[in-house]
Amino acid sequence: MDLRRDIHEEIILLRSRAPEITGALTCTVDGMLVTTDLPTETEQTAALTSALLSLSRRMTELAKVGRLEETLVSGTEGHAACYAAGAKLVLTILTGPGANLGLLRREGRKTAEKLAAIVERE
Repeated sequence: MDLRRDIHEEIILLRSRAPEITGALTCTVDGMLVTTDLPTETEQTAALTSALLSLSRRMTELAKVGRLEETLVSGTEGHAACYAAGAKLVLTILTGPGANLGLLRREGRKTAEKLAAIVERE
């Protein structure tokens, strides 16, 4: 199987289930880009995704709130959500303002679980 193709297909399915998503990216936990449909700054976004995952995991440990599920960054023009997809991969999803955050969370988590299963198969 082609890992990148399988991951990209999951991103396409995610986008079909949540059309308000404006972009998605997957990278390894150390910031190496795997797949993306972002038009620009993909390498920088992958690196920041990795750093955000690390910081978020550390914060959940310090706060004693359990295992990290997601990190949500909200701005005036939209949202960026990061999901750990197993031990090796991270999913970042971008939306515009007014996005249904409940749908984003549900679909983000579901896709992260599917991506983790794909990586584990390989």
